[in-house]
Amino acid sequence: MIDATTITAANAAADATLRADYDALGDHLARRGIDIASIKDKVAAYGIAIPSWGVGTGGTRFARFPGVGEPASVFDKLDDCGVIHQLTGATPRVSLHIPWDDADPADLLAKAEETGLAFDAMNSNTFQDQPGQAHSYKYGSLSHTDAATRAQAVEHNLYCIELGRKIGSKALTIWVGDGSNFPGQSNFTRQFERYLGSAREVYAGLPADWRLLTEHKMFEPAFYSTVVQDWGTNYMIAQELGPQAQCLVDLGHHAPNVNIEMIVARLIQFGKLGGFHFNDSKYGDDDLDTASIDPYRLFLVFNELVEAEGTPDFDPAHMLDQSHNVTDPIESLMNSAMEVQRAYAQALLVDRAALAGHQDANDALMASETLKAAFRTDVTPILKMARLEKGAAIDPVAAYRQSGYRAAVAETRPVSDGSGGGIV
Repeated sequence: MIDATTITAANAAADATLRADYDALGDHLARRGIDIASIKDKVAAYGIAIPSWGVGTGGTRFARFPGVGEPASVFDKLDDCGVIHQLTGATPRVSLHIPWDDADPADLLAKAEETGLAFDAMNSNTFQDQPGQAHSYKYGSLSHTDAATRAQAVEHNLYCIELGRKIGSKALTIWVGDGSNFPGQSNFTRQFERYLGSAREVYAGLPADWRLLTEHKMFEPAFYSTVVQDWGTNYMIAQELGPQAQCLVDLGHHAPNVNIEMIVARLIQFGKLGGFHFNDSKYGDDDLDTASIDPYRLFLVFNELVEAEGTPDFDPAHMLDQSHNVTDPIESLMNSAMEVQRAYAQALLVDRAALAGHQDANDALMASETLKAAFRTDVTPILKMARLEKGAAIDPVAAYRQSGYRAAVAETRPVSDGSGGGIV
């Protein structure tokens, strides 16, 4: 972890300027009938989970260029995630990926306590073959034509549930790469029936207080067809499995120009929005830093989430899911966590009474301007004040760079192998 005196010194230098900016924004919001303190308190209470795999340098199908001081184990990953939360105060939970992060539950809990973290949804991996496994997932996992391969994939997911139960997780996220690369390769109907049959076996193993989050993805690694290719299929899965099954929305898993915020609204309306993987995209499933391309879309997603606040049993999981190829992953994850907080704060500023009035009057222009008035508001002082009051850093990236953390861990962690591609 980073020495607290580093954060204190950095905050002291920025304190006076922040308070002046915060007071000025407070006066501006007061003229709009908004209490800045109430917005700040909601932002401070908001938290987003960090993906354990996100603290390592990512890659593409062609190559990976590792950074210095990369984590070599799940415990290194938890150290890095602890630093992110220490500096931002916004990432109190970590989502583990099995078998990448498999370890003794007692050791995981001890490390989580040391780093001030808790565990979010568990993630299974049946899109890669692991050393020593009996059956290959080259042609699918939960939907494979071979019953023994499907049983192996089901057993892996049940193991993830059991490990998660021991460390305090309350959800399992399933994403499969199952699909086909050639027309005629798979019978779409029989393949989907096999998937549903396997998913029912996993669902039957859920504890009563758990959720199963299924994730759709338009393409990759299967490029002709994907078993769970869109939100409609994902919704059918959740309906078929039962009330503990919900849909997970990854912002990068949609075709260009798809209206993701409307998908969010539909899933909320029918009680099947389970959570998010936040990132951004330009061309496809790019896993770019959140809000690096389209911050307005992120705001529009949060507009739907804020609209739904107070709905019974509405508690979607929020997690980042990114691949950092050319930046320090810790810096990118900190920035992304703050951007998600920014979108939430902006959505809280929407004048909902005015918006509803414009919608009912079919005043398209003023409805749009009502949203833009919130989006254009610079809420940075609110985010910074929330961090300051929690003992985090006013400027997390600056404090991180001043701390020398990356250079320090590079002295003890082994040099990563840059061969091959992929996200890990």
